[in-house]
Amino acid sequence: MKTAYELIMERLNKESPLPKLTDEQKKKLAEIDSIYKAKIAELEVVMKEQIDRAYSEGEVEKAEELKRRLIEGKKKLEAEMEEKKEAVRQGKA
Repeated sequence: MKTAYELIMERLNKESPLPKLTDEQKKKLAEIDSIYKAKIAELEVVMKEQIDRAYSEGEVEKAEELKRRLIEGKKKLEAEMEEKKEAVRQGKA
């Protein structure tokens, strides 16, 4: 017996099947993933050091602002990554 999720996925695949990716596309997607995961990790390390320093100096407002900037930076990088990956999937890169 199939789950509701499996049934929905089957229907979606029938209506608009996912294109098969070439080995080159898969390689590019993995490379993009790797690059952006490294950028995100680097951002987290740098920003968390600054956040910790701000807290240790008693600058709570500054620390909260840095946290907000970290979240925004991560979202921006993730969006860029998804745009590039989608371009590869569409065959535009």
